[in-house]
Amino acid sequence: MRLQTALLGPIAWAIASNANPALNHRNDIAPSQPEPIVVTELPLPPVAPNTKPGSCTHRTGCLDRTSSVQSGTFLPDGNHVVASANFTGAPASPNPASIYTGVQLILVKTDNTTFPNGDPWKCITCGVLRNHTLGASYPQAFKDGKRILIETDIVSCGEELLSSEKCTPEKVYIHPIRWDNKADGSGPGGTIRELRIHPDNVHIGFNSFGISSGKIDEYGYFGRLRFNPSPKTGTPSAPRYDIVNVTILFDKHASLPFSVNGSNLIFEPDTITVGEFRGFTGSGKEVTYVGSPVESCNIDLFAADLTTGKVRRLTSHPEYTDPIDVSPDDKWQVILDTRGTGRQMFLAGLRGIPPVTDMASVTVTASTRNNGARRFFEPWLLDHDGDRGGYFGQKINAAGDGSPGSISDPNWNAGADPRWSPDGTRIVYFQNLVQAPACGGRNPLPCPNSTEQGGRTSRVMLAHLTSREPIEQQDVETVSDEVPWGTPYTPGDKMPERSYPGAGNYTLTGKKSGSASVSIAYGHNNPSIMTVGATYHNYSDDELSFISGSEKVKSTPVSVTLNRVDWFSDIVSTGKQKGTKKTGPGGFHLEIDTMTNIFNANGTLTTTIDGEVFKQPANGT
Repeated sequence: MRLQTALLGPIAWAIASNANPALNHRNDIAPSQPEPIVVTELPLPPVAPNTKPGSCTHRTGCLDRTSSVQSGTFLPDGNHVVASANFTGAPASPNPASIYTGVQLILVKTDNTTFPNGDPWKCITCGVLRNHTLGASYPQAFKDGKRILIETDIVSCGEELLSSEKCTPEKVYIHPIRWDNKADGSGPGGTIRELRIHPDNVHIGFNSFGISSGKIDEYGYFGRLRFNPSPKTGTPSAPRYDIVNVTILFDKHASLPFSVNGSNLIFEPDTITVGEFRGFTGSGKEVTYVGSPVESCNIDLFAADLTTGKVRRLTSHPEYTDPIDVSPDDKWQVILDTRGTGRQMFLAGLRGIPPVTDMASVTVTASTRNNGARRFFEPWLLDHDGDRGGYFGQKINAAGDGSPGSISDPNWNAGADPRWSPDGTRIVYFQNLVQAPACGGRNPLPCPNSTEQGGRTSRVMLAHLTSREPIEQQDVETVSDEVPWGTPYTPGDKMPERSYPGAGNYTLTGKKSGSASVSIAYGHNNPSIMTVGATYHNYSDDELSFISGSEKVKSTPVSVTLNRVDWFSDIVSTGKQKGTKKTGPGGFHLEIDTMTNIFNANGTLTTTIDGEVFKQPANGT
């Protein structure tokens, strides 16, 4: 384990503190103070010289230099982290080391000890996979220490602990997870992604894509895991885990934060709008998710009580927030965010604009957070009540000068998901080094050289919260299958559709003063084309800052995943926040694919706040 540095991280960007108190939760609670954090790097298998068979001479395998190592949760003992890694260069069979090839599930020691073979890592699935291809995403350990979920499989060592010497390849089984989506139970089941284990170790949450009005859409789901040793319907017919008693995390009575009452447009920011399911709080009482914006172009995280549906807004910084993990005692959360990079400020920096045009633009604005495989995310520590007032948390890897290879090197970006240790004193996260085509070639950003062993472009980091005392681990009682505010799912049901306001002219009244004149139009015989315009008349939800001017956005799907927006903005903010959000002559026109996230725009969109100017990224960056 290589010590990188210690840090006492700063509170985040002051420019963002022009927040709208009416839209933030618990502004009356004092912010948490920065605390000492020491970041170390966990050991990993060596890098193979190349991918040719036999190039790896290490007895327990070598990693591919450019493939990502994705860390997951801790084992319940807190001394091991689960991860996926891509092995290469193994000698051909019958050499015993031939099993170290392809994507595998590994354990990595976090306590400076080694396994009996002398390595600080252990491959769980090497020699087991045979004809099964293992996914690489979101490895998560169950609390029994005997099972790990990885992508859509559960890896089990029977009655043995995965970390023990007794857990050998012949005892390891890999069982697929299946979600039944047909009334007769036939077929391979529905496509599921981003699975997260509920703290009761019985339930699970996941996301699934679908097509709605010609555009891609996504919904979160909640269900119970049930082992099926002898499936009678569907494939695969081998022993598997079925997800049963499924509920869509969708409130059909209020699918968006906007509703209509005559000619009035009503905005209710506490509406449950699960855009993308992200996990559960440590106690399992709440579900976390990326929700519909509360402020225009501002993508945030929310939590909703699984029983009551009460919503909490966890983040409000104008940058993009996505993965989250809540500490076991619910008192803290670690998030990944672009805050501090300026990536999203040209869109979301001006605070207090209601998310009216977001009905047309949200898919596109959410897709600007990355540049292809390059993520601009860094890990941040927030307390239970999240962003509020001028508090925007503590950057976990803030120490250092950003030099190549340091923990604050901006070319190393965090990947999902950061995870808490069971005792609440450590956080594990992984990083990937930017690679072509997100740098080099035509891209103005030069590609950096890796300082890691063998030129490895992925690493696993461990943040130690050194002033904290370990918390006592508590068992979480099994929760109900029922989510009262959700929509029960029966195999064969169609995906629900979100109810947007109909075409027409509306008035949105500010919570404190002013109003907005809103127009909504759809394409002729094509409801997937949507145009939303708004003219603001001294609009204010906090009576501190006031919004005037106009904005208009037209959204046109080019394909299921590729969207185009034509954007015209001339907004002025006065009062506490002085700023503008303006498009250049001819407007701002952006095409971006939700699956690739390559920025491609014509025209300009610029936000200025108290004299500081935020411009859009250059195309391709």
